[in-house]
Amino acid sequence: MKSTTIARNYAEALLLAAEAGGKGAVELYGRLIDAVAGALQADERIAVALDSPRVAKAAKAALLERALADVTPPEFVRFLQAVVRRGRQGLLGEIAQEYQALVDATLDRVHAGVVLVEQPDARLEKQIVERLTAGLGKDVRAHFRADRGIIGGVVVRVGDRVYDGSLKRRLAVLRRKMLTGE
Repeated sequence: MKSTTIARNYAEALLLAAEAGGKGAVELYGRLIDAVAGALQADERIAVALDSPRVAKAAKAALLERALADVTPPEFVRFLQAVVRRGRQGLLGEIAQEYQALVDATLDRVHAGVVLVEQPDARLEKQIVERLTAGLGKDVRAHFRADRGIIGGVVVRVGDRVYDGSLKRRLAVLRRKMLTGE
């Protein structure tokens, strides 16, 4: 619980820095924090170097600057240096998650998991996103996957809500009605 609160505070600070950087910076900082968190998870050497008490904090800050100065805004590098200086580099994954949640709330955006029998083409994806956006009144980021087990139709998950329009569910309901005599 405490680490989530700390990560949320850092994410809020990063969002403020991104908003000061202009419209495109909010999305850019999201991609950057995800990339840094992913790099720490993918390459143990980076995590060990940043976590090691044998490496001076100034050396860690210099390492971050050399690695990122040419590809990221200076404010982003300073943010990472502050995280490392305070010994919170282990929370970068959580900070990235919290940042994305804040961006979604700020931009009035939701994520929807959409399950279809097979992978949709671009036209169908666009239609589904447009209908979900109109129905929910929010910008929808859809994540599609295929599952032949639903037989047909579509299953949509937005947060805790599931909208099950699958043929599998319809057949199960019909079966239950036939067996119970409803």
